[in-house]
Amino acid sequence: MEMQMPQPGAEHAQLESLAGKWVGEEIMHPGPMGPGGKSTGFTDARISADKFYLFADYRQEVGGTPSFFGHGVIGYDTFGKQYLWYWVDSMGMPPPTATAGQFRGTDFVFESDSPHGKMRYVYSLKGANRYTFKIDVSQDNGKSWEPFMEGDYKRVK
Repeated sequence: MEMQMPQPGAEHAQLESLAGKWVGEEIMHPGPMGPGGKSTGFTDARISADKFYLFADYRQEVGGTPSFFGHGVIGYDTFGKQYLWYWVDSMGMPPPTATAGQFRGTDFVFESDSPHGKMRYVYSLKGANRYTFKIDVSQDNGKSWEPFMEGDYKRVK
């Protein structure tokens, strides 16, 4: 008997909404990581691995100079019924595990624990050609949240 290969489902197809080339204005909020300020974010994201994953390359620029780089992979765990986001970046701190998340309404919401506290990441879809992204941090295990970063991105391709 021949084994049937898994097929991507509706949850995998939802990742296609983040595929494309994106550019957006960002605000880094002042905090322990620095004084904050404005930046521009560039993301090149594509669906790959037989439509099971979104691969994304990210670059941040401040005043036209590259300042930060990252690479993410998002997939859907059909057994755990959750999205899993793997992220590495130019801060050099590999994650101990994937960040778990759910799709709620028009938002992909991920939460994790980090050396900087509990982190919440939200991609909010604003139609086919725009999304916002924000990172909030909590020092009290999720009782209160402070903004870390916000961005508003438009599809350029």
